[in-house]
Amino acid sequence: MVNKMNRHFKKRIILILGICLVAVLAFHFMFTNSTAKSQSKADHLYQQNLAVSKTSSTTKKITHTVSKNSQTSQSSAPSNINWRKSSETKPYPNLKQYPQAWLDVNIAKQRVYVRDGANHNQILYTMYCSTDKNNGTPRGTYQIQAERGTHFYNPAVKEGANYYVSWLNHGEYLFHTVPVNANNQYIKSQAVKLSKQANSHGCIQLSVPDAMWVYNNVPFGMKVVIH
Repeated sequence: MVNKMNRHFKKRIILILGICLVAVLAFHFMFTNSTAKSQSKADHLYQQNLAVSKTSSTTKKITHTVSKNSQTSQSSAPSNINWRKSSETKPYPNLKQYPQAWLDVNIAKQRVYVRDGANHNQILYTMYCSTDKNNGTPRGTYQIQAERGTHFYNPAVKEGANYYVSWLNHGEYLFHTVPVNANNQYIKSQAVKLSKQANSHGCIQLSVPDAMWVYNNVPFGMKVVIH
């Protein structure tokens, strides 16, 4: 009788141990699966945050580049422009050696380029300039006209200039110096704006030596392109 009870007890113990083992294995499986899912989700969130961070960094770099380019465009004119001096330190070109030279007026850059048409339009000399303050300097292809002189004054605008050369409408549109007042004194508050901003009434303002060189050297009939 006792042996029978012992055998029955052992069976119950084995059954209980088996149930416990199954429970432990089931718990281990559930925990491992949950941990893997959590890790996978964490990895996914990390990748998302990393992508957002890279995008944000790229956007900041692009913004910085645009800002830098904008600043460069706004400050394209050198700060040391001197309206009393020639635009370059090298000598002016001898136009007798360049019979196909012409004048290229770039309004956006506020520059006048003396180019050699016989040599792929090579730039021979660059001059600072200021064009119409209201963007009214006529665009197109013109020629140097006969009208030129050492001084004029326009009472209507209370400004004049020296060393002028006409390129349109026979005295209406000119190359000339920075402006002067009624006493033929250079208006310094206007002269310092040379090439830093458009500042004329339609003509093309130059430094005093540059305008004098144009007056003395640029021949009648030379091509002038304004764009």
